[in-house]
Amino acid sequence: MNVETLNCPNCGAAVSGDAARCIFCKSRLKTVACPACLRLIFLGSEHCTNCGAKTVKPQIVSAENLGDCPRCQVKLSLLQIEEISLRECAECDGLWSDAATFENICASRESQAAVLSFISTKQSAVEIKRSTKISYVPCPDCRQLMNRNNFASSSGAIIDLCKQHGVWFDAEELPKIIEFVRRGGLDHARQKEKIKLEDEKSRLHQQQLQLRLERNRFIEPTDDWDSGSSLTIREFVRFLFD
Repeated sequence: MNVETLNCPNCGAAVSGDAARCIFCKSRLKTVACPACLRLIFLGSEHCTNCGAKTVKPQIVSAENLGDCPRCQVKLSLLQIEEISLRECAECDGLWSDAATFENICASRESQAAVLSFISTKQSAVEIKRSTKISYVPCPDCRQLMNRNNFASSSGAIIDLCKQHGVWFDAEELPKIIEFVRRGGLDHARQKEKIKLEDEKSRLHQQQLQLRLERNRFIEPTDDWDSGSSLTIREFVRFLFD
């Protein structure tokens, strides 16, 4: 795989895209995706070196009642990325999203690009420290233990879900989900759900026919399952919280 040559946002020197530090000014470097063309740039760069698009810097605001990190038990801070509000743990880089925000990220390519601009998909030292033991963590809002869920059943990203309040993403999980959505993973999952609903509809219909034969009277089949065939991405994500 070819490694791109980028410019250090601090001193402007040419540095390879996989460098952890600038060899000239020793600044710590982290690559993110350009929100416009998705090419790699260094976090802190004002413009993309490929397309020239101006980057948007996230605004981290201290606020009350944001809850504690489910893993580190430290106070979460508010992370504002354009119109997207997330909560961030400064210790482990985990993110908390309410259901509506997560729904918007899954449905909007603009939101996906904005989030990817500030989240590195590279593994960090946090992952090395993290225990491989499966553990259930509490929701930052209600403190009840959350369910662990393989997002869309096939993404490979195991998220922690509170159906009343939102989703917790460990450091690498939200970028992984966004890439899954961009590859058409949600469309495929919705198609599988449609087939499942259609099969269930057929099964119910067969049960109704059997009852008609047994009772010698016609029972009108229900249309409740028809809505599943036209699930939108937003409806499918919302379905996960039901």
